[in-house]
Amino acid sequence: MKKELLYEGKAKKVFAAEDPELLIVSYKDDATAFNGQKKGTIRGKGIINNQMSNMLMKMLQQAGIPTHFVEELSERETLVKRVDIVPVEVIVRNIAAGSFSKRYGVDEGFRFDTPTIEFSYKNDSLGDPLMDEYHVQALKLATKEEIETIKKYAFAVNERLKTFWQQCGITLVDFKLEFGRLADGNIVLADEISPDTCRLWDSCTGKKLDKDRFRQDLGNVEEAYQEIMKRLTEHM
Repeated sequence: MKKELLYEGKAKKVFAAEDPELLIVSYKDDATAFNGQKKGTIRGKGIINNQMSNMLMKMLQQAGIPTHFVEELSERETLVKRVDIVPVEVIVRNIAAGSFSKRYGVDEGFRFDTPTIEFSYKNDSLGDPLMDEYHVQALKLATKEEIETIKKYAFAVNERLKTFWQQCGITLVDFKLEFGRLADGNIVLADEISPDTCRLWDSCTGKKLDKDRFRQDLGNVEEAYQEIMKRLTEHM
């Protein structure tokens, strides 16, 4: 049973559950970009992101990657394990796009020989600045051992998702992950995996089927999210 609201973010609300070790996450249709400077609504996004994230989390759990997922409660709500979120966003990139292209002057679509990984400090007031492993340790956000575990899981997620999305005719360009600590200190994958947090391009046409359609005013945002969900369900 859902209890008091503990936190409301840009895309989700988090409620207490009857079990103090669990939480209920409710997905919203609200959309933001550029650290909240651009705001809008994507109809049905909350439903798609909730259900897609749950399906992919279950897939990753079966591949040996621990996650916070427990049970889908409704089309918008999911029961998850309570975690202490590591305030570091982990970005895995297979192809240059977005801020990477702007930062380094690399054409969007440039393919890397091996995936890259970036860390950013999860702090909206500072603009989520990039940081390296030494900064993470210096600020006591995570230990060296935890960073190694996070990197291992992040690259494993990339390999599993790349293979899956290829089967769906989708290219996994890049994505953002968040991790958390369980009560026993173990690191698990948390947050969500969705078109909000991944860049997903049609493998044949290069059409963007993710939140970039909202960021860049490309139109047909709802249709893109629906297309991604359709392909996912067809291949699960």
